[in-house]
Amino acid sequence: MNTSWDAIVVGARVAGASVALLLARAGLRVLCVDRARYGSDTLSTHALMRAGTLQLQRWGLLDTIVAAGTPAVRHTVFHYGQDAVSVSIRPAAGVDALYAPRRTVLDAVIVDAAVAAGAVVRFGTAVTGLLRDCDGRVTGLATRTRDGSVRVEHAGLVIGADGRHSLVAGAVGAPVEASGDESSAFIYGYWAGLDVNGYEWFYQPGFSAGAIPTNDGLTCVFVGTPAARAARLVALGGTGYAFRRLAEHGGIAPLLAGAERVGGLRYARGLPGYLRRSWGAGWALVGDAGYWKDPLSTHGITDALRDAELLARAVLSAPGPGPAQLDALAGYQAVRDELALPMLAITERIASHDWDLAEVRRLLMALASTMTDELELIGSIPVAA
Repeated sequence: MNTSWDAIVVGARVAGASVALLLARAGLRVLCVDRARYGSDTLSTHALMRAGTLQLQRWGLLDTIVAAGTPAVRHTVFHYGQDAVSVSIRPAAGVDALYAPRRTVLDAVIVDAAVAAGAVVRFGTAVTGLLRDCDGRVTGLATRTRDGSVRVEHAGLVIGADGRHSLVAGAVGAPVEASGDESSAFIYGYWAGLDVNGYEWFYQPGFSAGAIPTNDGLTCVFVGTPAARAARLVALGGTGYAFRRLAEHGGIAPLLAGAERVGGLRYARGLPGYLRRSWGAGWALVGDAGYWKDPLSTHGITDALRDAELLARAVLSAPGPGPAQLDALAGYQAVRDELALPMLAITERIASHDWDLAEVRRLLMALASTMTDELELIGSIPVAA
C-alpha cells in the first residue's frame, strides 16, 4: 500500500508526538509511527524543568497532566554532603510549579492530542528502511507491523525521533558534530510513603542521587555513579546490592528508611553526550536522535519539548521540499546548538562525578543559567501552531 504525507515522524514518544501534534494543528498531513505499544513505559528521568512545563501549558496539555494526578513540585532541595539548600519554585513566565509525570501518562497525553489534531499515529509499527529519489533525497519509508503487514509511505519530510540508536540517523549517516567522554550509570525504582519536599538532589564526590515525586503517590528514586563503578557493583552483587551501596554513598539511604519500594529496579547504563547534525535533504532529527546528554542534568524531557517546538516552527516556515526548507532546518539546528552546547559541556563535567562539593555547586549554578536562557527564548517566540 502507498500513501503520501507532508511529514512522517518516526517515534511517538515526547519529541516525536510533540512534533506530530504541532504540525497536525497547523493543518499538515502527518503520520507518526512507533514500534512500541501505546502508553508503554520507558526509561526516563521524569522531571520537567520550567521551560518544559511552559511548553505543555502553551500547548494546552498541562491541565490534563495535572488531572492525571501528577503532583505539583514547588520546592527543590540540593543536598551537598550534610548541607541542604532549599529553593522555592516561584511563579515566573506563567509557570507556578514544576511536574514530573510518569511516561505512561505524559507520552499518552501528547499522542492523544496529536490524534485529536488530525495526525495518524500507528503503534506496533517498525521502520524497515528509508526511500530515496535518484538524487539521494529522502522521500519516505517502508514499515512492517507485528502481524507482518508491509506498507510504503511517501512524505515531503521524514523526521527521526527514534532515540539514541536512531534508525533514521543511521540510515542518513548523520554525523556527530560534538561529543563528550563521560557517562553516568543509574539504578532507579519507585517508592511509596516517601516524605519528600519536591525535587531532592543529592551529591557526594563520586556519587549522586535524587527523589522525584510522580503519579500514583509514588516517588522515583535514582542513584548514580560513573558507569564503570556501577558495572562493578552490579557484577559483584546484582542490581539490588548495587542500589543499596550507591544509596549509602550518595546520602539518600536515610530518606528511604520506612518507605516501601513498589516494583523492581531498573539499571540504565551510561552513554556519553553528543550532538548530531540534525537536518538534510528530506530528513530531520529531534529529541535523543539528534541530541543526548547525561541524565544527571534531568533536562532530557524539557530538551525534547523545546526542540519539537523549534523544529515544528522551521518546518511550518517552509513545509515543502527545496532550498527554503533546507535553510529553515539549518536554522533549527543553529538555535538548538546555541542552547545545547553550553548545557552539554556543563553536564559532561557533572557526569564525570570527579568534583568536590564546592565545584558541583558552581556547575549546577551554571546549568541553571543555561536553563534561564532557554526559558527566555521559549517565552519570546509564538507557539508553532
